[in-house]
Amino acid sequence: MMAAMPDRSPGSTGEYARILADNARYAADFGHGGLASPPTRRLAVIACMDARLTVEAALGLGTGEAHILRNAGGVVTEDVIRSLVVSQNLLGTEEVVVVGHTRCGMLDFRADEVRRELVETTGTDVDLDFRAFTDLEATVREQVRRIRAHPWTKDVPVHGLIYDVETGRLRDVG
Repeated sequence: MMAAMPDRSPGSTGEYARILADNARYAADFGHGGLASPPTRRLAVIACMDARLTVEAALGLGTGEAHILRNAGGVVTEDVIRSLVVSQNLLGTEEVVVVGHTRCGMLDFRADEVRRELVETTGTDVDLDFRAFTDLEATVREQVRRIRAHPWTKDVPVHGLIYDVETGRLRDVG
């Protein structure tokens, strides 16, 4: 028996209205309209989507200074490579930083269990690699390696860092 599909109809939890109100305050003092699209520090950052990691603040970046590419785990997927190729070849970035973080939700993530639950809930199986991992430092190093190895990415400095969610400090993983 197929499980009911989740309700995806538009609704409001109040967060949408809050976003619009916050944006009105932001736009009232907006001063970035004249920025060019190439990032001024010529930097691209690949990081996890975790809400505890405020990439710009942790790396001392301001609006217009870097391209920030985020996904679950900060994994260098085909889409991250696509964005990085555009960033480097069309918009002039010349350095890359990969940022993983402690207590990441993708560490020890049970992809098989999640997949099984999703198939039961939706009635559909999808070929989706969650890219879970068990070793944070090795995973950050692997993302750096993937960037360096791709034939369409530029031969530029690529660094790996781990952000500690408890202290806010960055650690170089070489």
